[in-house]
Amino acid sequence: MSLFDTVPPATGGAVGGVAGDRPAADAAPVTPTGPLADRLRPRGLDELVGQRHLLGPGSPLRRLVEGGGTTSVVLWGPPGTGKTTLAHIVSRATGRRFRELSAVTAGVKDVRAVIDEARAALALSSGRSRQARGPVPEPDLRTVLFIDEVHRFTRTQQDALLPAVERGWITLVAATTENPSFSVVAPLLSRSLLFTLTPLTDDDIRVLVRRALVDPRGYGGRVRIAPDALDHLVRLAGGDARRALTALEASAEAALAKVPAGGGTAGEPAAAGTALAPGTEPAVEAEPVVEPTVTGEPAAAGEVPAAGEGPAGEGPNGETEPVGGSEPVAGTAAGPREPAAAVDLALLEQSVDRAAVRYDRDGDQHYDVVSAFIKSMRGGDADAALHYLARMLEAGEDPRFVARRMIILASEDIGMADPGALGVAVSAAQALEMIGLPEARLALAQAVIHLALAPKSNAVIRAIDAATADVRAGRGGSVPAHLRDSHYQGARRLGHGDGYRYPHDYPGGVVDQQYAPDELVGVDYFRPGQLGFERRASARADELRAVLRGGARPAAGGAGPDAAPGPREQGS
Repeated sequence: MSLFDTVPPATGGAVGGVAGDRPAADAAPVTPTGPLADRLRPRGLDELVGQRHLLGPGSPLRRLVEGGGTTSVVLWGPPGTGKTTLAHIVSRATGRRFRELSAVTAGVKDVRAVIDEARAALALSSGRSRQARGPVPEPDLRTVLFIDEVHRFTRTQQDALLPAVERGWITLVAATTENPSFSVVAPLLSRSLLFTLTPLTDDDIRVLVRRALVDPRGYGGRVRIAPDALDHLVRLAGGDARRALTALEASAEAALAKVPAGGGTAGEPAAAGTALAPGTEPAVEAEPVVEPTVTGEPAAAGEVPAAGEGPAGEGPNGETEPVGGSEPVAGTAAGPREPAAAVDLALLEQSVDRAAVRYDRDGDQHYDVVSAFIKSMRGGDADAALHYLARMLEAGEDPRFVARRMIILASEDIGMADPGALGVAVSAAQALEMIGLPEARLALAQAVIHLALAPKSNAVIRAIDAATADVRAGRGGSVPAHLRDSHYQGARRLGHGDGYRYPHDYPGGVVDQQYAPDELVGVDYFRPGQLGFERRASARADELRAVLRGGARPAAGGAGPDAAPGPREQGS
């Protein structure tokens, strides 16, 4: 039996619902006609783009792979961030048996079948170890079980994994796009390391696109992409590697289809999965292009930088040129040559059926659209606010940034006029974390409509700004003695708590009693308006102040809300 031979399943047959049942070395076989994202799947950690916080030297995940540990892991992150790829890399690097289940189709029976098979493999491995003679190493028959979309498993299905994980019969690698705190049972989560994967950066996406253009597993230098098309592709990806490569594949295939038969560069390699003409010798496959994980890192001495690693669209003399357009390919004459197929912005838009949104996340357009979004909700125009929301999401804006701005607006521009608005905004942000895009756009849109239609008031920000201004000006003084902490020994001797009146002992739950420091007695920070719930809040505040102050007149001075206008009154 070779290093990666497998033990027949304990059930004697195929496991239902098993997405993959194969040795580690043969995991995820790549076919020449497979999707581009599958053909370019990284074969090791050094080929993986992004997730630098997990893959740096000495990081937990790298130690798990290189050290051959047995700790189970949960990979949490949005689609296209490398969860499935990491599972395959862990299995391949450790040389263990690899089994894959899809939580969409598998059930408890399938889980138990894989566990029984893993136990049988361990028993066989243990028996061989006792009989082993000589220095020949025995194969590692421990099992890595990858479960994709683990959040789709019921509690019963997840509980079925607990004994195997706890006793080390399997090393579980579970992937989920939903918050594990809500979607993974606590006992399983406590027995696993949780790794949070983040969306890829724009630079990461550019590295992937360049690699796809020049790597023999991709287009081998036969396709180039215009700089503005590359920028649009990066925006469309939104940090999702799979989405970027899928869009590139659609547009690249469309570009190749426009090239007349025999119109390509002499000696070009055929497209992956394309049959060569009779009598044509296949091009010699080039070595895979290996790019540094960290973009912009200088090449080692004597190392030729991977094609396309410079700034997007920048030629050797600083001129603008298409990306992926002048790299020699194996099987061709050495020296620059022009790829036969070109992807421009119009072709990309046509291929993905999505127009380019003029939006720069780091420039003026970003701030202009965000400002218009906030001001549209503040001004009550739900339709305009929805337009700007869609514009930001389509351009690849971080939806969490959008949700945070909505939470701020709920307090700053609505406040007590509709106290429920803050809960609506927070719920939309939580829904975004739990389900992600594209479905979470519904929750965001619902919240935008609510915030835009809600009655408006800036009394909250004016109140806290006025209170802050007094604190910064040194106004305040000591806490009244009857309000001070009196739970510790000796506090009463100091007079702390003496004379405090417990409000629940009085009619209406309120009693004439001083709460503010002496210097601020009678200062009104909260001055509600008459819109929405604030009409009731205003009446209630006046009623309480009359009782609390026992008819006392407001103190002279004090900043008050009119003395310190909110910093956003003149802007957004």
